[in-house]
Amino acid sequence: MLVALEALRDEPGQVAFEIEVLDVDTDPLLEQRYDELVPVLADACGNELCHYFLDAVKVREYLSAFR
Repeated sequence: MLVALEALRDEPGQVAFEIEVLDVDTDPLLEQRYDELVPVLADACGNELCHYFLDAVKVREYLSAFR
């Protein structure tokens, strides 16, 4: 998912965003919350956008709100 997300970030005209990678297994609260849903993509507020694979359509839609 990370490679696909980085490719999305590099698309021309895309809203700039940062990527923070967290190891869910090192945080008991994150491990309890996400368990088998890893990898997961969430925004800074914890809103989940997708699991397992990047849903590029959903992420583009989400990012369009910041234009």
